[in-house]
Amino acid sequence: MADEEYTELVLSLVERIPPGRVMSYGAIAEYLGQGGPRQVGSVMSHYGGPVPWHRVVAANGRLVPGHEQEALRRHRSEGTPLRGDKVDMRRAPWWPDSG
Repeated sequence: MADEEYTELVLSLVERIPPGRVMSYGAIAEYLGQGGPRQVGSVMSHYGGPVPWHRVVAANGRLVPGHEQEALRRHRSEGTPLRGDKVDMRRAPWWPDSG
């Protein structure tokens, strides 16, 4: 599959994540049925600026490296469930079509 096509799939999915919810890099790859967490991370690091990038986190709830403070500010303003400086991955994950 073309890299451009995969990039579009990742970005369009990230655009659908509602405020206050998150998806992990691995969950995005799993939902798309292709790539893996590193490929999703690569797409996000190169092209994720225009989409709600802060809603994509590590599986353990860790925020985007190098952008933790901005991501934390955005999550707080959206009411995302947090545990300290991480996203609460028991309460915040979202899956398409799960509401």
